[in-house]
Amino acid sequence: MGSMEALYYEKKGDGKVNCLLCPHRCLIAPGKSGRCRLRRNDGGTLSALSYGNTVTVAVDPIEKKPLYHFMPGSSILSLGPNGCTLSCDHCQNWNISQVEAPVTFIPPEKLAALAKESGSIGVAFTYTEPLLWIEYLLDAAPMLASEGLKSVVVTNGYINEEPGRRIASEIDAFNIDLKGFSEDFYRKYCGGSLEPVKRFIVTAAGHAHVEVTTLVIPGLNDSPGEIEALSRWLGGVSREIPLHLSRFFPRFRMSGAQPTSAEILKRSHEIARRFLDYVYIGNIFIDGTESTFCPDCGEEAVTRSGYEVEMHGTGGICPRCGTRIKGVWE
Repeated sequence: MGSMEALYYEKKGDGKVNCLLCPHRCLIAPGKSGRCRLRRNDGGTLSALSYGNTVTVAVDPIEKKPLYHFMPGSSILSLGPNGCTLSCDHCQNWNISQVEAPVTFIPPEKLAALAKESGSIGVAFTYTEPLLWIEYLLDAAPMLASEGLKSVVVTNGYINEEPGRRIASEIDAFNIDLKGFSEDFYRKYCGGSLEPVKRFIVTAAGHAHVEVTTLVIPGLNDSPGEIEALSRWLGGVSREIPLHLSRFFPRFRMSGAQPTSAEILKRSHEIARRFLDYVYIGNIFIDGTESTFCPDCGEEAVTRSGYEVEMHGTGGICPRCGTRIKGVWE
């Protein structure tokens, strides 16, 4: 298949269509595509070109998404489309999100069998920007649920309000990129804006398990003031949302930049911990920043070493004081 009529658009004059999936709201002339390359005006009808066309298929540890509070220690079938709604200068997967790459069609009705064959808990729609697959996600998620399997979405959260509400109600867990905490950063380095992402984090947190990732880039989004503002805002949504502060490595249009130092990450971790119960550092080993500690008594509840996980106690209950650790544990 690979193509179908898209959801969320309206027809305009002169055969043009207005895509309403993401905040770019591309006005697309006949024969042309939107900024994402995956939604095209075919004779006045908006086509979702990428339906089920995955750029890669793999089985990953759930911790790689990263999701630390959702079915820890499990593996999950992972796939994603060949496109993105943003154009980040620092994109870590630019070779499959920003340029055309070979794809393979996987119909939604085959996903459950593939997940079970691989021993996965379900399917993660990830790697690039899976919200571009909204038609596919809305077909696949109920099929997976009917087989007792989970649906996970790893996303930049750049989506309009109505489709955002609809997809949030169908998915079990999200990891949402909060790329920085200023409109200037989003505009200059991502080709987008901050407010729609904040709105989607709030929406998703009202329906599903949510964790948030910020790629910390030296000199661009790592100031103590910005990390504090980001963490304070996220803590206002819920102190229990896990935040992953990830180390930046030079990629794509920022190939000449410097990777994030351990000192910057440790400083950011200390700031964020004032506002959030669960803060982690990723893409680098810093002792004490991978494992989960009880927010009440400080006891280690989950020990992590890379993708190796050891649970202490049962079902996300602190083994010392009995406090329930936020998450989906089994």
